[in-house]
This record gives sequence, structure tokens and C-alpha cells, in this order.
Amino acid sequence: MFSSRLGCSSISFRHQPLPTALGAIDALGFAEIDLGALPGVCDHVPYVLDAVAVEQVAADVQNSGLRVRSVNGDVGDLNAGLDERRRADRAEHLEMLLELTAAVGAEALVLPCGALDHEPVRSLEEDIRTVAGELACASRRAAAAGVELWCESLHFFRLCWNEDRARRLADELEGTGVGMVMDFSHIVASGGDPVRFVETFAERITHVHLRDATAGNIHLSIGNGEADFAAGLKALERIGYTGHFSLELETRDVTHEQRPAATRLAAEYISSLL
Repeated sequence: MFSSRLGCSSISFRHQPLPTALGAIDALGFAEIDLGALPGVCDHVPYVLDAVAVEQVAADVQNSGLRVRSVNGDVGDLNAGLDERRRADRAEHLEMLLELTAAVGAEALVLPCGALDHEPVRSLEEDIRTVAGELACASRRAAAAGVELWCESLHFFRLCWNEDRARRLADELEGTGVGMVMDFSHIVASGGDPVRFVETFAERITHVHLRDATAGNIHLSIGNGEADFAAGLKALERIGYTGHFSLELETRDVTHEQRPAATRLAAEYISSLL
């Protein structure tokens, strides 16, 4: 039996249609998921998200019997300048993602920490301030929808890709209610240390993603990289973290046929540490 605090992201089975992926996660013995809604990464939620799509995805989730902890979404590059039309499109997409988050009974919508580029559009200071402003605005709209807004920061491929930039963003977000999603693989890939990350952002961490990594490579199954999960999870216990964890196994070191067995082994190992 897996820990009751451990779920599995649907991104782990992104190669399958959503109902099939949910069935695979349920068959493994999980009770909880993170729902992937990342265009180009996981197509379980249509990018063109209208009321019909929200209803269909919510029905698929309800039929699976699985709980949803968060919806992992994207509304575009938060540090990009937008004209009036593109800003309206972003606002509409955000509203539909929030509607979906509420419809599936999730606790929060997760948004990224800037564009898929380490280089700022303007200056780093201005870009981080812009990302923080967009997240703060999204958090207010999330509250109106009855859910929370979390940000995955740091993220190795995005603007806030290391601990220094994650700290700058966190400082800008002080008092906004935006939670922080910690991802072991992105921390290790960036050259960071999960224990130091926990100690630095102790009061901000609201959710934790689990995957292994080496420097520059986040796509490894748990046990095939350099992440010290035992030390990181112990650090989370020391700071009184009571939230949940999700296996986000977007890995490239196993075949799709091997993926269920690898996921089970990862879940058993992490559960033994919790």
C-alpha cells in the first residue's frame, strides 16, 4: 500500500489518452493524481479549453474515482508583453483552467515561473516582477473560484531556473497567497540541493513533485539519478510540511511497457520514506 500522501501525476502516463492513463494509475493503487494540462508536454486537457472540454475532462476524472490534488497548467509566457487581444485570450484561458480546477475538485491550479527560456525579455528584475504580478492576479481570480494558485519554482527550463531566481520570485510574491511547488528533479538538474531548498523556502512549499535527475537532465526514473530523496523528505518533515507529494515521472529511461512497473517501484520506495 502506498502512502496516503503520495499521488501520481497524469503526466507520468502522458502517452495514453486521459481515461486510459487514469485507469493505469488507479490499477497501480493510487488514490490521487495531479492532472496534467501542459500543451506540448501532456495533452490530457485540450489546449482549446471550452465548457464542453471542461465537462468531458471532469467526467473522465469522476468516472475514474481518483481524487485530484492539483491541475498543472500553463497560460503562456508570464514575462512576455501582451497586446490587448492576447491578454484577453490569456484571461479567458485562465478562467477555463480555474473552472476545470474547481470542476474536478482540485485544491489548486499550478502555473509556471516564466517563459521556457532562461534569458529575460527585458531585464531579469523586470521580468521577475512581471511574472510575480501575473501570478498575484491569477491568485486573486483563483480565490474567487474557490481554489488556490501555486507556482512551480524553480523550473530548470524556465525563467526562474535556479535557487537564486526562485528566491527573487518568492520575495516578489510575499503576501500574495501564491504557494510554491517543489520539484526534486528541477532542483538537482539546476545544480541545487533539495535540503537547502527546503530550508530556504520552508514556509512557502505547498506541494512536492518527485522525479530523479542529474545535472542538466530531469528525465530519470527515481533511483537512476542523483536526487537524495531520503534527505530531502527528512528535511520536509523537520520543517513540519504536511502537504502531499506526486510522482511526476516524465522519464525517458524506461519504455512505455516498463512504465507501470517503474512507477510502482518508485511509489513503494517513496512510501517507505514517508
